[in-house]
Amino acid sequence: MDFGILLPFRNPAQWHAPITKIYDEHIEEAVLAEELGYDHVWTTEHHFYDDAWSPSLLPILAAIAQRTSRIRLGTFIIILPFHHPVRVAEDAATVDILSKGRLDLGLGQGYVVSEFESFRIPRRERAARLEEGSELIRRCFTEENFSSSGKFYPIENVNLTPKPLQKPCPPIWIAAMAEKSVTRAARLGFHLAGSGGTDLQRFYDSALQRFGRDPKDHYIAQLRAVYVAETNEQAWDDAEQHLYYMMSAYDRRLKEAADLPWSQAVFSCPQVPPPGEMR
Repeated sequence: MDFGILLPFRNPAQWHAPITKIYDEHIEEAVLAEELGYDHVWTTEHHFYDDAWSPSLLPILAAIAQRTSRIRLGTFIIILPFHHPVRVAEDAATVDILSKGRLDLGLGQGYVVSEFESFRIPRRERAARLEEGSELIRRCFTEENFSSSGKFYPIENVNLTPKPLQKPCPPIWIAAMAEKSVTRAARLGFHLAGSGGTDLQRFYDSALQRFGRDPKDHYIAQLRAVYVAETNEQAWDDAEQHLYYMMSAYDRRLKEAADLPWSQAVFSCPQVPPPGEMR
């Protein structure tokens, strides 16, 4: 098992700081994570958030690559429907070169209603855009002079240069929180960037086997909120306000999207318990 950290580059109003300070401190966290022996540093994408949630991940990883030498650098995740896959492939290859082959490329379909409205992309297209786009990225990494007549991204005579250092390509991860999307990741042969429990992991392994793939060749990444202090009470005192801010934002947007059976009642609660009750 590997351990990593996730850096969102968020700047909430109640803890507001100059944005250059936020970016500098997050990059210093990545450097410290390497010094402490962590295996991965991941970044995460959203758009038009009032807390400045990072919208552009590969430039951030390029900066971290220049300050580190060992730790792997990942996107958890790039919301692929908002990007042209060939441009993602070009930028990802560049980061892989700058990092001497340390990139993990996580991709997802997205879910936030307002983001799709802003980009004027129908949410009903997001799964198809993710599947077509992720396959194009893999082909960019591994093929030469190819064309595609896809529905969303028709291209002709594409030969990505330079190619990434990792062969055949950097590890590609697909985000999934439900059986349908987990099945897609397994069918395409990508690693799973998950946000579920052990049931989802077992379903992924079973799906890989159904498609003739060996689970031992595929990996699962999971997100967990962790805070360490001298006592349990001290940890809650330090972290509860911040955890409430994060989880209430997820709660609101997941319920608005209503994509999953449990999304109308995250944690089986009508709302996230407020600070003082959450613990």
